[in-house]
Amino acid sequence: MRLLKFFWWLCVTVFCGLLLSFSGAYLYLSPGLPSVESLRSIQLQIPLRVYSSDAKLIAEFGEMRRSPIRFADIPPDFITALLSAEDDNFANHYGVDLTSLMRAATQLLKSGQIQTGGSTITMQVAKNYFLTSERSFSRKISEILLALQIERELSKDEILELYVNKIYLGNRAYGIEAAAQVYYGKSIRDLSLAQMAMIAGLPKAPSRFNPLVNPTRSKERRDWILGRMYKLGKIDEARYQAALNEPIDASYHVPTPELNAPYVAEMARAEMVGRYGSEAYTEGFHVTTTVPSHLQEAANTAVRQGLISYDQRHGYRGPETRLPGMTRETWQLELAKQKSIGGLEPAIVTQVEKSGILVLTRSGQEETIAWDSMKWARPFLNTNSLGPRPQQPGDVVQIGDLIRVQRQQDGTLLFSQIPAAQSALVSLDPQNGAIRALVGGFSFEQSNYNRAAQAKRQPGSSFKPFIYSAALDRGYTAATLVNDAPIVFVDEYLDQVWRPKNDTNTFLGPIRLREALYRSRNLVSIRLLQAIGIEYALNYIEHFGFNKQELPRNFSLALGTANLTPLEIAGGWSAFANGGYKVQPYLVEQINSRNGDSLYIANPASVPHDTSVAPQVPIPQTVASATLSSPADPGSASSQPVVAERILDARTAYIMTSMLQDVIKRGTGRRALVMGRSDLAGKTGTTNESKDSWFSGYNADYLTTVWAGFDQPESLGRHEFGGTVALPIWMDYMSAALKDKPAHLPTEPEGLLTLRVDPLSGRAATPGTPNAYFELFKSEDSPPPMSELEPGSSIPGSPLPADDAAPIDLF
Repeated sequence: MRLLKFFWWLCVTVFCGLLLSFSGAYLYLSPGLPSVESLRSIQLQIPLRVYSSDAKLIAEFGEMRRSPIRFADIPPDFITALLSAEDDNFANHYGVDLTSLMRAATQLLKSGQIQTGGSTITMQVAKNYFLTSERSFSRKISEILLALQIERELSKDEILELYVNKIYLGNRAYGIEAAAQVYYGKSIRDLSLAQMAMIAGLPKAPSRFNPLVNPTRSKERRDWILGRMYKLGKIDEARYQAALNEPIDASYHVPTPELNAPYVAEMARAEMVGRYGSEAYTEGFHVTTTVPSHLQEAANTAVRQGLISYDQRHGYRGPETRLPGMTRETWQLELAKQKSIGGLEPAIVTQVEKSGILVLTRSGQEETIAWDSMKWARPFLNTNSLGPRPQQPGDVVQIGDLIRVQRQQDGTLLFSQIPAAQSALVSLDPQNGAIRALVGGFSFEQSNYNRAAQAKRQPGSSFKPFIYSAALDRGYTAATLVNDAPIVFVDEYLDQVWRPKNDTNTFLGPIRLREALYRSRNLVSIRLLQAIGIEYALNYIEHFGFNKQELPRNFSLALGTANLTPLEIAGGWSAFANGGYKVQPYLVEQINSRNGDSLYIANPASVPHDTSVAPQVPIPQTVASATLSSPADPGSASSQPVVAERILDARTAYIMTSMLQDVIKRGTGRRALVMGRSDLAGKTGTTNESKDSWFSGYNADYLTTVWAGFDQPESLGRHEFGGTVALPIWMDYMSAALKDKPAHLPTEPEGLLTLRVDPLSGRAATPGTPNAYFELFKSEDSPPPMSELEPGSSIPGSPLPADDAAPIDLF
């Protein structure tokens, strides 16, 4: 009896001691415990996702891959698998499983170390959301207290939803939906029972049971979970055996963009970081850009094919490396180190025959390349010289050469090489500045440098329309005669002489402005700038969106020597395409929150549909200062439409379009006539020694600028110009963009006259004047007939004096 009393009081003492210890721990720790209610509004880290205007994924940014899923969307089989693996008593306990805790305590007493925590799913939720992974008694007690509190305030379904969206499952996948996408490339709802069991086995040890790293252990863990499900009566024997026999078929699925637009994605990412800082990567923003997928795909193809065509005209530079005498396995390892560049796949030559070659590709297959696709590969000597034409495949390659191949839609391969030159393309909607396509180089994998927005290059003659426009607003007309003759500029302080010349080193004498533009006569542009004055020209051109301080303050401005990006040139050219309004290029159309709420809708300054509307000054939109808690965004849906500022007389814009149409009809852009459209206007540009090749052109739907050249400026070749390198790229893109679209040019404004002009004098033609032609004029600038002019009088329409070749001081 005494022994029984002793044990009784011992139990009472131990119980009271535990109760007092637990109570003391509760009183000590409870003031510092977080509120469970905050779990209802918890914000999980979700990556930034960038989409095209037609909702195709372009890119995802963020360390954590996560796609939260609602409890109602979780398959019952997965819930069963998870609970069988992690907490089969989940439905019955109140946050703490005493049996599991006792087992953990026993292991602690035996080993002297904490081996398992005896944690329930509720305790893991408490740890994952509120606590650290530190192994200590205080942290464990906090975990228990929080679990009990969570069970009182949340339902079992809410707890499970929190758990499956938070847990780390390897390969940067957080949550079961992200894990399903990473390992199987599909939603958790579309997985088989065996696949669900595999993912259910990952929370215990994402690295040890990772099917990509340890498929054997992963299968053992999966089969154990299936056995638990069968033992607990959750699945029948038929499903159990079928799942056991299913192989481990997991593979790494990187979230594949539906649209290849990496330069667009990077610009959108930079803008989001400017708005939201580091939160841009974690708050689950959904960014919709202004870029439609079909236009971006057309731009990608045009730039790549244009550069490949230019590159092949200048010969084959040889293999990237030579790997002779190696085994097939060694070649395969070397290929695995290579990556595709701009769609050009790496391959190693394994056999050379008369009819072509055999190459080993990264897939491990040997494929053929026909001799016909190799005949272009004359040896590259320098930019202007090529070696002899190859007579057979052996003249081009050897066994072991690492080369590049281009795969056609039918699966056949073409012999190719990575171009040495680069290109950029920007296409805008001239009505509001929306970027419709943007390519910053041959391949983002090759170079992240965005030449469309960052490369400042000389635009050459594609800058001349701004000079001509300034002249038209200074009283000149398209029929004005200007002398295309030599001119010399002298700097008396530096003892320098500048003798500008035309591209062909010829001079045509007095020539109409229209003809001078489509023939791209440099001397006429310089004389125009000389006549209107540099200060006037700089102030005028500044209205197109250019920084006046970055423009040269000398006559070389007329030849396009300013350093400007393709995006800046495209923005300025938009005024010609939209009838004289200034628009600002923009990329982000809309920003939505993780819940789908609209945080920002672009409200760009746009060309009014009713041109009688008085122009307004655009409301400035500050991007960098915007935050998640910022007040109403100026780009919100409630903003009033902003009318673009008119910077150009509508008649001037219309006359410039007419003149630029002649560049395509009879000038340096004649190659574009094959497009068979009557609504195209544009201008080529080529700088000294052909270091830069440009073409800017438009109709009323799209304004597109293309640049091509080398990153480190060097000649594209003696016979390469804007019309041979940049224009073909522009044509390929615009042909696709305008396919099935009717002709569309800016409407003709009021205040214009069409008169017959004497080609010799630039005056209004009298009846019977030979070779008279029709020309557009502003009503106040129409030229008088020759009979009304006083002898010796001079107006802007008269030829310049004969001594224009006399030296003029530079300033």
